[in-house]
Amino acid sequence: MNHKSLLLAACLSFALVPPAMAQTVTGSGVIPTTARNSAERAIGFAASAPASGALVIAMTDAALPPLDGIALGAAERQAVTAAIAAATFDGKAGSTLSLRGIGTYSRILLVGTGATPTSLALAEAGGKAAQELKSEAQPVTIAGAFGDASAADVAYGFALGQYRFDRYKTVDKKAPPSGAVTVVGANPAAAEAAFNGRWKPLVDGVRLSRDLANEPANIIYPESFVARVREAFAGTAGVSIEVLDEAAMRKLGMGTIVGVGQGSPRGSRLMLVRYRGANAPAAPMAFVGKGITFDSGGISLKPGAGMWDMKGDMSGAASVMGAVLSLAKSRASAHVVGVAALAENMPDGNAQRPGDVTRTMSGKTIEMLNSDAEGRLVLADANEYVAQAYKPRAIVNIATLTGAIVGALDDQYAGLFARDEKLAAALLAAGTASGEEVWRMPLHKNYAEKIKSDIADIRNIAPSQGPGASIGAHVIGYFVDEATPWAHLDIAGVNQADKASPLVPKGMSGFGVRLLDQVARSGE
Repeated sequence: MNHKSLLLAACLSFALVPPAMAQTVTGSGVIPTTARNSAERAIGFAASAPASGALVIAMTDAALPPLDGIALGAAERQAVTAAIAAATFDGKAGSTLSLRGIGTYSRILLVGTGATPTSLALAEAGGKAAQELKSEAQPVTIAGAFGDASAADVAYGFALGQYRFDRYKTVDKKAPPSGAVTVVGANPAAAEAAFNGRWKPLVDGVRLSRDLANEPANIIYPESFVARVREAFAGTAGVSIEVLDEAAMRKLGMGTIVGVGQGSPRGSRLMLVRYRGANAPAAPMAFVGKGITFDSGGISLKPGAGMWDMKGDMSGAASVMGAVLSLAKSRASAHVVGVAALAENMPDGNAQRPGDVTRTMSGKTIEMLNSDAEGRLVLADANEYVAQAYKPRAIVNIATLTGAIVGALDDQYAGLFARDEKLAAALLAAGTASGEEVWRMPLHKNYAEKIKSDIADIRNIAPSQGPGASIGAHVIGYFVDEATPWAHLDIAGVNQADKASPLVPKGMSGFGVRLLDQVARSGE
């Protein structure tokens, strides 16, 4: 079975009378939880670079750009031009042409950006170069008709594209490229400032999300997720962190988030990271992510084939934290609170049973028909808590929620559900600008009828087949006041890449970091 078909609606439930607190256990102890990935190439900026290693040329068409600062003589330029003509290379976005044996460079790689490249197109050209050169160790020089901003864009794309996660390999491990990357432009100081001020923090945020989602579930569980995120934010100005453990959540009556985790010895957590930049709005925008660190399905056990992939069921929470990290490190003029609803959904004798009734902190009740629809339940308590404690101006949920959205949109878009038109428009625009695109899905009022329960306020799934992604969204939205602008992003089809693209290497994608970062900067 395809791993994405296992991403069914997640649910979190908890008995009306809470059980004794489960014992918190840690990882194996033999693998340090703070281990870093293999070294990535250092990225710098200069007005010129030596004629060695690989040369990447960003091309808008078939004509070589001026290439000031690049040691490429007339004969070498003529050879490149002849190769372009022979290959009918036209600089189309995403196209490449690899040349060897010209001058002193070991390789010359032409990467197309399109005739009038956007910031995203330039980034994708940089990412394409990183993918093409990932197995080559030599230094890399990137050149083109770059201004300050475009040089930073290309560097940003290279940084995203070179990501790798192989820290647990000990046999046949490929050595990481050791040569640095130099982006050549007329004003390297300005380009470096643009990269460090805007793009490097975003790369750090995406890396955090990918690292968290790629880690195995014996390393990342609710308590260690909190520790890893605390470490990432250490020393970052303008940030406050709040963490609720099981005792605190029980005291608040948060039955759903604790209940989902009651079948596991690893206790649930609710983590909130708030960042407020200069001149930011008084009320924050809340990003609330599903953080199921492993999803067995609980008593409603998933099929065994592919269950290993359920370590990534916390991708929504990981991307929320990555987005807030990016905003805080770049000192954006934004006010956000990122929320990670963290639990491990396991099927032991203390786990919730299908048919149990659960209660949120507001007192609303949910009939849990399927324990593998737990994500919407952890988000119920998380939404209610952040609304009460932080009074956000809008709430955006993000979750690997349903297999149904994969059937509808495959891996091309995240599903967008929204009650507020202005918020929906902002998310659509942010998706296009960031390259993490979303597609608007229906929230028809008749779908809400399918979640009515005979014995509780609502049930967590429809008892018969229906529009599963929309029904899951209705369950989540039930726990957000109608007066609060609210949207939900179902990322079950896009949280993991089965093959590499320019900005997303194969593996966990970190989807949502760039999108949420962009929408927060838009002021919506």
